[in-house]
Amino acid sequence: MREKNTIKDIPPQDRPYEKCLEFGAEHLTDAELLAVILRTGRRGSSSLELSYEVLNLPHTKSQGLAGLYHLSAQELMKIPGVGKVKAIQLKCIGELSRRMSRQRAKGRLSFNMPVTIADYYMEELRHEEQEVLLCMMLDTKNHLLGEKRLFLGTVNASLVSPRELFLEALRFQAVNIILVHNHPSGDPTPSKADVEITERVRQGGELLGIHLLDHIIIGEHTYVSFREKERL
Repeated sequence: MREKNTIKDIPPQDRPYEKCLEFGAEHLTDAELLAVILRTGRRGSSSLELSYEVLNLPHTKSQGLAGLYHLSAQELMKIPGVGKVKAIQLKCIGELSRRMSRQRAKGRLSFNMPVTIADYYMEELRHEEQEVLLCMMLDTKNHLLGEKRLFLGTVNASLVSPRELFLEALRFQAVNIILVHNHPSGDPTPSKADVEITERVRQGGELLGIHLLDHIIIGEHTYVSFREKERL
């Protein structure tokens, strides 16, 4: 059924703001949540109708709200009524979600428990459309000294340089490191290249006194840990 042209045409109990106040934000649909963020629609269309158009874009139609993370501001602005301000507001939803998820995961982070590391990086990496390789650098007590994004593209043994990785580890005076990277396909199963990279880094680290504790591959709400699989 076609939505009304303005929010005022919608029965009060069904308006997103009133519904949120009475029942709580958890009772709003995805479109209603977006309508609250957008606030206004365009001439002849309510903010709720505008929200449905956003949710019918290719990425959001297949992935729901998570698809906002993959849409550029320019793509959002192609929708009549979505200008620069509204596009920025929508982009910020994805970033807020990512930061909130990471902050919650940070409190549970333990470098002896791969699942907590996977949770910490899940929202940051599972949306990436290219492979990203991160290195976590730890001291003798496994306290995090820093992290470094080392590569963006196709992670393979010929392109990933252990030299660059160990230069960063030495700069932080790290004695232990953990590699984390994503598979944009969503399947975290290690490839042949992943296995080769892991072994090259492990061997190089042993010569320098820098130990590779784990290599964690992030998929779509799932992960694989070389440590858990006893491949390290």
